[in-house]
Amino acid sequence: MTNDDLPPRLGSGLTFHGPLSEARAGRLVARIAAISPGSVLDIGCGQGELLLRVLDAVPGAKGVGIDIDGPELARGRERAAGRGLAERVDYVEESGVGTAQGPADVVLCLGSGQALCEGDTYDPAVILRELRRLVRPGGRVVLGEGFWERTPTEAELGAMWPGARADDHLPLAALVDLAIEAGFRIAWTETASQEEWEEFESGYRHDAEVWLAAHPEHPQAAETRARVDRQRSAWLGYRTVLGIAYLTLVPVG
Repeated sequence: MTNDDLPPRLGSGLTFHGPLSEARAGRLVARIAAISPGSVLDIGCGQGELLLRVLDAVPGAKGVGIDIDGPELARGRERAAGRGLAERVDYVEESGVGTAQGPADVVLCLGSGQALCEGDTYDPAVILRELRRLVRPGGRVVLGEGFWERTPTEAELGAMWPGARADDHLPLAALVDLAIEAGFRIAWTETASQEEWEEFESGYRHDAEVWLAAHPEHPQAAETRARVDRQRSAWLGYRTVLGIAYLTLVPVG
């Protein structure tokens, strides 16, 4: 059996691991570059695509990306080398809990708040306090965080991820209030569009869906089919209910 016969990795064809368009990413990078940061820290970076784009836009800036996914970090190192940025970025395999990698001029945390929380707990207040600790005065935090577009019904929760609860996320206004309580001002508030969600969610499964259509009797087809179907069903459960906010935060004082 060759590698071409194996099921593709979910999300392998995506640029960003989240509902983030090229246009929005460009605007985020431009706003970050405008403050000429010398250091950038990416929490739960994966391959660190946005981190690399910031470094490319700010000559001389250095970056650190942390994640517990070793293979993703290895892919990130390959991306950095391919763009001539290997000497300006370190990919570190570690948890974000209590990390000593900061403080930095810019901290990125896009859909990775769980990296800053102990155990299985997920607490946006803890995430925001940690981000405040990790950013230097005058710097910026870019936080990508889930929020409820509206309160989900019990039926909708049952169609989402296993164990989904109404207190898994906050409304956007409550999330913004927490950021202010943590010591930030909100320089920019934006939310992922439905088109960005659909591009991400469909792109996440695309290669695997095409592979399953071509290999219905493959020894790994049943497992892959179950994983893909489960992921798609969860998305259709939270579609139009779960949002992603991209908050650009400025530390007070």
